[in-house]
Amino acid sequence: MHPRDWIEVRPQGVYCKAGDFYIDPMQPVNRAVVTHGHADHARAGHGHVWATPETLAIMRARYGETHYLMTENPLAYGEVVQIGDVRVSLHPAGHILGSAQALLEHGGSSIVFSGDYKRRPDPTCTPFEPVPCDVFVTEATFALPVFRHPPLEDEIVRLLVSLAQFPERCHLIGVYALGKCQRLICALRAAGYGETIYLHGAMQRLCELYESFGIALGPLELVTPENAKTLAGKIVLCPPSALQDRWSRKLPDVLTAAASGWMRIRARAKQKGVELPLVVSDHADWDELTQTLVDVGAPEVWVTHGRDDALVYYAQNHGFKAQGLHLLGYEDDSE
Repeated sequence: MHPRDWIEVRPQGVYCKAGDFYIDPMQPVNRAVVTHGHADHARAGHGHVWATPETLAIMRARYGETHYLMTENPLAYGEVVQIGDVRVSLHPAGHILGSAQALLEHGGSSIVFSGDYKRRPDPTCTPFEPVPCDVFVTEATFALPVFRHPPLEDEIVRLLVSLAQFPERCHLIGVYALGKCQRLICALRAAGYGETIYLHGAMQRLCELYESFGIALGPLELVTPENAKTLAGKIVLCPPSALQDRWSRKLPDVLTAAASGWMRIRARAKQKGVELPLVVSDHADWDELTQTLVDVGAPEVWVTHGRDDALVYYAQNHGFKAQGLHLLGYEDDSE
């Protein structure tokens, strides 16, 4: 039985008919398999939730202990559970802490939903593992050949050079609070930056959660009204939305930076008033997306969450059966 016979797209998201559950539903449902903790994939209010222990911890941190209505079901990587008539297991996606691909097996066929993923080394999460299957559903956030992410180490060097050149300026970096923030901190530590890194209050809880899972982040402090004026020559991390708001005005001579795959588009950086665009992404770039199709080896590919046309065209021209799986509501801007 082909997965198209037991998988369908509904307004709530991708629905598995054979198991009566959704994958990353956008609205509260009775049964949900959640691939990772970003808000466009993990919502509160589901009846029963299956996810990795780390993702469930992230959901509790963001939505409270009662983010689910009935049961919370932790699944370790590789552990198999039966939901309805479907065997479900989760496998590392390399996107953020606890991120997973969902493997569904039913009726002699299998399908993998990648969720969001990257292929670069990242000490904050388990690396992506190709999972053999009949149909591979891949994200396509950066599925255009223009998106080829530079090495993270090169972007960290650019940041540290700027810090040395402008010691009188506070380097304020807009980063997504979950995943990107912690990865950037770890990259700075790996590059030898041992000084205190200062945080917007929105980053604190998730940094503490990462540390509770054994990921050392080094000395961190919150920005306060008392210390804000003293942060010349320091690195401050904040949500992208805080770069231009009133909160940032209390910092001394701010040099605005942003860490995102979208910083590859210089016009976008200029539009957002970013002086130092850092091309740092937690998503696969074009070369990694196309290589992943080969590594997984599924004869059929469904493409979703982004620019599906280019990747579908590439896949079809390289021997894969491919089509777009059009889902509404998943952000590609949360980078």
